[in-house]
Amino acid sequence: MNEKFSASAGSVVAGIDVGGTFTDLLLIDGKAGGKVHIAKTPTTVENQAFGVVAALGATGFPIDGIDLIVHGTTTTTNAVLERRLARTGMITTRGFRDVIELGRRTRPQAYGMTGTFVPVIPRDLRLEVSERVGASGAVRIQLDEAEMRDAVKKLLEAGCESLVIHFLHSYANPSHERRAAEIAAELWPNGHITTGHALLSEAREFERGVTAAVNASVQPILERYVERLRKELASKGYARDFLIMNGNGGMISARFVTLESAKTVMSGPASGVIAAAYTGKRAGFGNLVTYDMGGTSTDVALIRNAEPAVSNEIEIEYAMPIHVPMVAVHTVGAGGGSIARVDAAGLIQIGPESAGANPGPICYGRGGTEPTITDANLVLGRLAPRKLLAVDNPVTVERVTGIFEDKIGKRTGLSGVEAAGAVLRLGNMKMAGAIRMVSVSRGHDPRDFALFAFGGAGPLHATALARELGLPRVLVPARPGITNALGCVVADMRHDFVNTINMPVASVDEAKLREVLERHRDEGEALIAKEAVKPDAIRVAHTADMQFVGQTHIINVPLPSSSVSRETLQLLFEKAYFARFKVELPEIRANLVNLNTSVTGVRPQIDLSRLIDPAGRGATLEEARREIRPVWYHGIWHDTPVYAREKLPLDATIEGPAILEQMDATTVLERGDRARSDADGNIIIDIGEA
Repeated sequence: MNEKFSASAGSVVAGIDVGGTFTDLLLIDGKAGGKVHIAKTPTTVENQAFGVVAALGATGFPIDGIDLIVHGTTTTTNAVLERRLARTGMITTRGFRDVIELGRRTRPQAYGMTGTFVPVIPRDLRLEVSERVGASGAVRIQLDEAEMRDAVKKLLEAGCESLVIHFLHSYANPSHERRAAEIAAELWPNGHITTGHALLSEAREFERGVTAAVNASVQPILERYVERLRKELASKGYARDFLIMNGNGGMISARFVTLESAKTVMSGPASGVIAAAYTGKRAGFGNLVTYDMGGTSTDVALIRNAEPAVSNEIEIEYAMPIHVPMVAVHTVGAGGGSIARVDAAGLIQIGPESAGANPGPICYGRGGTEPTITDANLVLGRLAPRKLLAVDNPVTVERVTGIFEDKIGKRTGLSGVEAAGAVLRLGNMKMAGAIRMVSVSRGHDPRDFALFAFGGAGPLHATALARELGLPRVLVPARPGITNALGCVVADMRHDFVNTINMPVASVDEAKLREVLERHRDEGEALIAKEAVKPDAIRVAHTADMQFVGQTHIINVPLPSSSVSRETLQLLFEKAYFARFKVELPEIRANLVNLNTSVTGVRPQIDLSRLIDPAGRGATLEEARREIRPVWYHGIWHDTPVYAREKLPLDATIEGPAILEQMDATTVLERGDRARSDADGNIIIDIGEA
């Protein structure tokens, strides 16, 4: 299990992503010249491990012949969002057990006096002990070890499965948390003990406490899932270690992943962004807005200079900040399975309710009765009924159209087709708003970016969204529907570290600064050395979270090395501040809040040109054409050529309107659009005028 493995050209690597509707798999057989196997099977919600094994079996490739499996999971994400958490207790500094409930002075609803909030750990399971460390790190009150033992016993009697130890100012001096963990380990029956400083060594007790609470609450859930998956894989002959995707876009061995389970939240969305950055860089597009439309939601993110934006201030829901570095993904509840309805005011609404994987949209024939965005695309001719995946009992277009008319059209004065068109338009507006959140609202000009469209439904809507937002072109990868699985295949190993300094730059001890950053580097390299996968190289990046003294807003500033002078820190911050706000404030001192380090184990490059088998491409565009069918664009039916994307010649140019069909996705070109292919089989679409 601990043998070293290098994912070289001769290896067989499988990437698997579990989504809300489908489990996607991409397997690259380096021993057969990079031959690609893909699979897309329904997600097994009751036990995701079954769906993973089913996807592996669907490729026809022997599981015992796979060298490495990399897995993106929604196990912890779903547990957090649905509040299906393990019973967890917290032991904290006397007088501070309500910190994770008081939080910041915000409200669930911006207006009005209503709203509810349920803390991750209930009040009766948050116990206090005598101890106190000051903000400087000086011990004011020694830890009462007898109280600590009594508190642990009470939480065990209360049926807690996990434990959080969260003491005040532990980031400045973790000695009490460490000793408390030693005492707890003598009594606690499992390894589910989380200390706040070990997971997040930075100031802000609320954020550190909630992050630790989330980590502890999902630890047992993730551990059970990993063990189930390990057992299922072993029964099929796979005896190696496998890797899990973290929310920061890096991978970690399944042997270690449960120690910092909170880092796997947003694992699935992160893998897609990593694949987008990798694909875009190869295609010559360093600036991308990623657009991943799946069955239950749409995720968007920003990539600049081929580097995904990473944030350590993600808030999964109200008052649930998880302050560990994660790819900055903005999610809206509009996916292919999002249900359309008419509200009490007579307005059409879309989501957040979703038909999910079961029963799914009406057109899947699994008992769904509510109209969805996927059903609207079917009614409007954008999807072909015979090309839908995982359809149990085929449903006619006429029946779906009738349901749109009955459930939406009758209350809005629209025909079935017009109602489907309205649903499509509203869905696009909702998704366009999400893209604005990561671009325009952050000061970026959309015209400087290409839209990277993926997910099973992303390419269906991409050109309409790009036109709406002013993005000049769309990049559709070779396998849009399994891009998240590709992210698992190409992702590097990554570990992130943070330490709070929180003092004016003029007072910073340069030697201390260097010592902290070099310790981060050494810890990261040691962790990567423990992995079963051997990287090609190690890459280290240092940054500083800074602000002007008296401000609360933080700017992340890249550092050139671990040896940085006070003068350089001040200049770097002023430059970053001016780039963001176009304001110079030379009379105000800068404050160094946190030091951050990312240590990345770089894996070998993967050739993407075989994602679509070159042998299957036709010699002419005509050979790839399947049919001409009427498709609805902006209220008008147009006879539209439909092409088999896998058969398109690489040098083909396609004028819109057109539809490109493939196993895992459908791409829609509108009138005025022009598409071409590149060497990796990506489709690059230049957007025409409205």
